[in-house]
Amino acid sequence: MLARLVLTDFRNHTDAVIEPGPGFVVLTGENGAGKTNVLEAVSLLAPGRGLRRAALGEMARQGGNGAFGVATTLSPFSSPSRLREGLGEGLSSWLSEQALPRPLPQAGGEIAIATGTQPSAPERRIVRIQGAPVAATALAEWLTILWLTPAMDRLFVEPASERRRFLDRLTLALNPGHAVHSNRYEAAMRARNRLLAEANEGGRPADPDWLTALEAQMAEHGSAIDLARRETVAALAERLADQPEGPFARARLLLEGWTGSGDTLAADLAQGRRRDAAAGRTLAGPHRTDLAVTHLGKLQPAALCSTGEQKALLLGLVLAHADLVAERTGHPPILLLDEIAAHLDPSRRAALFERLAGKGQVWMTGTEEALFEGLGAGASRLLVSGGRVVDAS
Repeated sequence: MLARLVLTDFRNHTDAVIEPGPGFVVLTGENGAGKTNVLEAVSLLAPGRGLRRAALGEMARQGGNGAFGVATTLSPFSSPSRLREGLGEGLSSWLSEQALPRPLPQAGGEIAIATGTQPSAPERRIVRIQGAPVAATALAEWLTILWLTPAMDRLFVEPASERRRFLDRLTLALNPGHAVHSNRYEAAMRARNRLLAEANEGGRPADPDWLTALEAQMAEHGSAIDLARRETVAALAERLADQPEGPFARARLLLEGWTGSGDTLAADLAQGRRRDAAAGRTLAGPHRTDLAVTHLGKLQPAALCSTGEQKALLLGLVLAHADLVAERTGHPPILLLDEIAAHLDPSRRAALFERLAGKGQVWMTGTEEALFEGLGAGASRLLVSGGRVVDAS
């Protein structure tokens, strides 16, 4: 869990210090007070661009020096060697490439993680673990963070890219090496697209050896991406199918779109060079996959369900995945639920609180304290007002 969180010039928070408890962490306050900003700061302790996917420069406080910092202390922490066991094929090679800090914390000890920017480079993210610089992808080994925001309510009717991003966040929680494979696949694909575009504009063929090398990289990392996604979907679908009917709709999951395989991807890319040059983008590969979700009780595509049903499906997915992460890793993920209680009826709200009780640290925001009365006295209650965070217990 996060034992301490410090925000420096982050959004509207100048120097907030939060010391949450191990279970529910409730942030209340008026709209615009900075509640979601706190959740966004926590989300930056995982790989990626955070729950808003904002540019780094937008996160620095207006009126500050153009930089920001987010720091946390994790406690307690298990032996890193235990976390590295069974986290997916290829993880050992990934770990060997990371500038992991030394000395590593002892089992049961604390670990310090910090991320942010500098005034001289406001769009360059810095990550440090135990004071040592590491790649942002290394965060996946130490912390699992999942979130639901009101903006995600339209996930099932948004373009396929949004569902892929959601699926990759779920996959990363079970396979920390997924972030590295995704980054390298995207880099190789951008280089290939650029090479094909330049050749197309110049009226001359692209260097075939260079293209072959890039396509081999895409095939290697694309195969790992596809395998990790399929394993995640299969495990999550099995868990959802075994759950009894309840207040949160069960989903059936299926990967659609690209139907190739990692074994044949290099050949497919080589054969599709002329096609991709004309289209201006790569048309084969795991970046063309979609996550198809069906309401299991109604056998209806999620995109055709009501808004309330879609939200219940999404919440059910995240809750089932959180249970799966806890089972596989031995550690429940940190959940960030933005304005979740306001959009649930009282019975579903009570069911949610009951489902989450005792299952790790859960951060929730809301404008009214009354929405969280069912949590009891054990929750950490914080009041956010004008960029300040104070204990409201």
